Amino acid sequence: MSGDQKRPIHLPVMLRKVIEQLDLSPGLVVVDGTVGAGGHSQHILQKIGAEGTLIGLDRDAMMLNFAREQIGCDQLPSGQCHLRQSSYAALPAVLEELKLNQIDRILLDLGLSSDQLSDDARGFGFESTGELDLRFDTRTGIPAWKLLETLSESELSEIMEKYGEERFSQRIASQLVKQRKTSPIRTAAQLIKAVEQAIPSKALASARKNPATRVFQALRIAANQELEQLETMLDSVLPQVLKAGGRAAIISFHSLEDRLVKQAFKNKTLWKNLTAKPMIATQAEQRVNPRCRTAKLRVAIRT
Repeated sequence: MSGDQKRPIHLPVMLRKVIEQLDLSPGLVVVDGTVGAGGHSQHILQKIGAEGTLIGLDRDAMMLNFAREQIGCDQLPSGQCHLRQSSYAALPAVLEELKLNQIDRILLDLGLSSDQLSDDARGFGFESTGELDLRFDTRTGIPAWKLLETLSESELSEIMEKYGEERFSQRIASQLVKQRKTSPIRTAAQLIKAVEQAIPSKALASARKNPATRVFQALRIAANQELEQLETMLDSVLPQVLKAGGRAAIISFHSLEDRLVKQAFKNKTLWKNLTAKPMIATQAEQRVNPRCRTAKLRVAIRT
């Protein structure tokens, strides 16, 4: 764990709805493909009991350490809880290692956790002072600062438009390329300043959130290949590993992810879609946990 942080601060999103929709019972094999700090998984374990099996995956080693402490996997009977540093898209390899063929339930919470945002070392938060890395797993891929340093203006613009739906992508890309000639962009503050210089003053004055929000999102998605991972999961992994009658519950936080999940669950040869409209957090939960305001939960049963 980086910094002085010792305990996770993240609150599990739509906890009651997720547990209800997973329709858990003793003895099930359940995968939490984005285990995070273990908030959902703790409750999953209570429902599936000692005869059940929980498999928790996360690409982020820091979050796995939190989960290990929160869930107490090391104190549980052998075979009841397995935590692995892995992408959910690599689930078949994890199941093969555990000598399991298929699973009964799977949960994916695709959001960035509060703990990651507060981790100063990787630049996820606007206030972070560390290097602008933005990778969940720092063992693989290219850090965001390197993308900013090496990609062409058109490539940067395309990333911001495709992954951030940023309307000023061309102006920002031009500013980034201009700035890096004299001063490399290596921190959150430097990136925010460059974005502010590129955006028209009128748009800057009327912005309701940090003007670099979409740029950060786009770079993070690119650095982690998040949409490619999700597409692999939806198109090939889930249909392969989930038993007939098994349930998949997926929480997304922006339209790019939600669109992919919605489209996948429309395939009636594979899925019985339980959420024609996505479930959202209650007003009460949104007050307690503002992060869940944009969360959308979709659930389907494997046919």
